[in-house]
Amino acid sequence: MVFRIDLKIFLFLILFYLTKQIEIYSVVMIFAIIHELSHLIAGILLNMKVKRVTLMPVGLSIEFSLSKEDYNSKVLKSNKLEIKRIIIALAGPMINLIIMFITMLLKIDYNLKQTIIYSNFLIAMFNLLPIYPLDGGRISKSILSLLVNKRKANIYIHTISNISLFFITCLFSIMIYYLQNIALLIILAYLWYIVIKENKIYKMKIRMYEMLKYL
Repeated sequence: MVFRIDLKIFLFLILFYLTKQIEIYSVVMIFAIIHELSHLIAGILLNMKVKRVTLMPVGLSIEFSLSKEDYNSKVLKSNKLEIKRIIIALAGPMINLIIMFITMLLKIDYNLKQTIIYSNFLIAMFNLLPIYPLDGGRISKSILSLLVNKRKANIYIHTISNISLFFITCLFSIMIYYLQNIALLIILAYLWYIVIKENKIYKMKIRMYEMLKYL
């Protein structure tokens, strides 16, 4: 297993420190790491081997290595690997919702309670956005892979991700204008970064599929 640190995390720390939102960012990071650790635990329980763990600006990124058995065990029109991916992707948002529910029942300081609930709600909703490679995008892609072939699943999730980003950009632009919250701008910029990165990977996959047609 390899552990890496994404250097962009230091840029995020500087930006949130300068905007005097470092405390809320720290709290969000703590629960974001718990979110990702639930992915890790779910993967281990499903006999997936951890390949790489990366400390990202929005928590941890867990990458699992795949075995031949994962590709060869068929389920419906796809395979057991997609079922595993759905369970692993759901584990993150589920732990945030559980933390929110437990916090609501606790008799603790009101401000602390609100901070915990708000942080976990934000993490869960952010990760459930239908944008790949966020959890929502991964779940959508795996479900599509169970219903159609992988090539079509890649095309569909690519379209869904870009349409979702367009509407989120419109919504965030309005919120940034009225709320004047720099954190929203940082989150939006990060979403654009991951979508642009995935679009490049998507183009490579499409070229690969086209090449395979002539083999």
